[in-house]
Amino acid sequence: MNLITSRDNPLLKNLRRLAQESGAYRKLGQLWLEGDHLCRAALQRGVRPARVVLAQSLADAPDAAEWRGLDVPVAVVPDALFAGLSGLESPARMGFVVSHMPEREVQPQTPTVVLDRLQDAGNVGAILRCASAFGFRQVLALQGTAALWSHKVLRAGMGAHFGLHLVEGLQHADLAALTLPLVTTSSHLGPYLHELVREKQLPGRCAWVMGHEGQGVSDELMRRSTLQVRIAQPGGEESLNVATAAAICLHASATAAEMK
Repeated sequence: MNLITSRDNPLLKNLRRLAQESGAYRKLGQLWLEGDHLCRAALQRGVRPARVVLAQSLADAPDAAEWRGLDVPVAVVPDALFAGLSGLESPARMGFVVSHMPEREVQPQTPTVVLDRLQDAGNVGAILRCASAFGFRQVLALQGTAALWSHKVLRAGMGAHFGLHLVEGLQHADLAALTLPLVTTSSHLGPYLHELVREKQLPGRCAWVMGHEGQGVSDELMRRSTLQVRIAQPGGEESLNVATAAAICLHASATAAEMK
């Protein structure tokens, strides 16, 4: 184990950038996974860390044996310095540094979620979890969407990232590679989602488009869509949070796939 005591150590400088700058992973080619839950999720999906980073108070504790035994370099950092690497109110005292190579290719036939300029990291992370849970193994982020591998989205995704094919920075034209029907939601157009499920007319394998929190799906993507649907809201609310809408829609398609 290597003890690092200088705040100006290059490793710590990079980890601070990864924790604080949403797009730093693109420049550094690395991810900072903080906390045992996220790190275990990565290991379970076959991700191998380039380095383990432990707070000094944890380094020699029995709880750290599994991290020390990974046969990768281990850096030990005084707790005060580790707190500066954390995006959490209560620092987790351990994390992984993981190499990152961005995906470039759209998979034409993989059930997909398209993110159209979503801004909130919590929403993006929650949608990734929904995509993973309901079998939508590809997420395509159009330009203007929050950085998929940022520290905040990683935390919100709770490990879902590592089971998904994620491509970001795309243009509308890139979606032409998809061979699945493009499905959008609307507050006032199209049939109701539950009716499509009941009548077995909702595609199970498709590409759902989730739009900007305030503006919704862009007009161009609405025009391109194969199907526009509405979510019934008998309680009378004007709209749903986009992550909530995504959960409803993806579950509906997963149900539709089981019914066919």
